[in-house]
Amino acid sequence: MTDTDLTTKPLWSRIAEALSALAQGESLSEVFQKLRTPPERTVAFAIAVIALSAKMAKADGLVTRDEVTAFREVFHISPADEPQAAKVYNLARQDIAGYQSYARSIAQMFEPGASILEDLLEGLFHIALADGNYNEKEDEFLREVAGIFNIREKCFRMLRARFAPEAARDAYDVLGVDPGTPLAEIKATWRALVRETHPDQMLARGVPPEAIALATKRLAAVNRAWDEISQKAA
Repeated sequence: MTDTDLTTKPLWSRIAEALSALAQGESLSEVFQKLRTPPERTVAFAIAVIALSAKMAKADGLVTRDEVTAFREVFHISPADEPQAAKVYNLARQDIAGYQSYARSIAQMFEPGASILEDLLEGLFHIALADGNYNEKEDEFLREVAGIFNIREKCFRMLRARFAPEAARDAYDVLGVDPGTPLAEIKATWRALVRETHPDQMLARGVPPEAIALATKRLAAVNRAWDEISQKAA
């Protein structure tokens, strides 16, 4: 099968094919290892978000309607595809393996600190904060996943500031800059973040088209932060 054949298939059909390996006794870790290269990485990204969000819900001990809604916002899931998404979610929740082993399997697919891992963590933040609360267990879960992904603490704070209610007021954290940074450098950082958020850039990293909704929320957050900082400096 060629790359063209793969990319023309709907994402959830490709996920269903990956799940056939699970039905034959392979673990999610083994499946991830088979999805290391484009375009298969889009399948891995989708499975990773579903699996880790399921593990996060298990660690938190509660799955709310808001979290389910948020998951649908991260991924466009048609009614016909819901059974496949639910199957991955339930497999992850029922698997005795800890979320650390899932995160390590995912991290091995990409370069340390790769941008797509930040995209993945951002999707998890979106789901975790869907109910407006950010509890200690969720913070511990996401911080440890970020560490396994080799995502710097500064980047972790930046992602959290875009979502966590108590951190959302810090525009500098949203852009990942220090308050004393010259305005010209902050502007350059803002422009770089806008470029990285362009859907074409996200698709090139392996984020599936069904998850590009993440770009809308990110772009709104970074633009709002830049507006706040630039207005203060005026």
